[in-house]
Amino acid sequence: MGTKGLFITFEGIDGSGKTTQLELLYGDLRKKGITPVRTREPGGTALGEKVRTLLADRCLDILPSTELLLFFSSRVQLVESLIRPAIEEGQVVLCDRFHDATVAYQGYGRGLSRNAIAMLERMFVGRVRPDRTYLLDCSYVTAQKRMMSRAAKERIESMDRTFFDRVRKGYRDIAKSEPGRVVVMDGGRRIDAVHKLIKDDFLRWAGY
Repeated sequence: MGTKGLFITFEGIDGSGKTTQLELLYGDLRKKGITPVRTREPGGTALGEKVRTLLADRCLDILPSTELLLFFSSRVQLVESLIRPAIEEGQVVLCDRFHDATVAYQGYGRGLSRNAIAMLERMFVGRVRPDRTYLLDCSYVTAQKRMMSRAAKERIESMDRTFFDRVRKGYRDIAKSEPGRVVVMDGGRRIDAVHKLIKDDFLRWAGY
């Protein structure tokens, strides 16, 4: 692996199981004596967590373009204060969502310019890109069944099926365009089955 660290992201629509799978891989690596940096988007820093609270508030009428810039403000803070330093120190970083989520949710879901999103990424994120991404792909119906156990849906989580179908298409398009980076997993399968696939793939890919 060398001195440079690894940046691993987990993506998928809300309810796809991405957060669960990140936690399981985190546990696997801890058992191997590796302590990864575990973080999330939006969030991961004091500023990012405040931005996350704003974005989750269903009482706020947030314009799509404002939403996009809020996500980027959280991302820049996270990259510069946590992700980039950790990678440069040779650590493994596990992140719950990153730039792919912006393309899928704000680009495909909200209909914002993907060229503009790419420009913002070049300007403010630069060369920090995931080395490997696990995309938990599942249907809207499956995701919603899982979400029923949550006390209350956040602002974006409460969007309708049409929105999430567009987001899912966005994720699939990203996977098709970058097959060497994005590993698609059937998020509708049992948690333990998906976990084994991700664990085996990661250990083989990373050379552990």
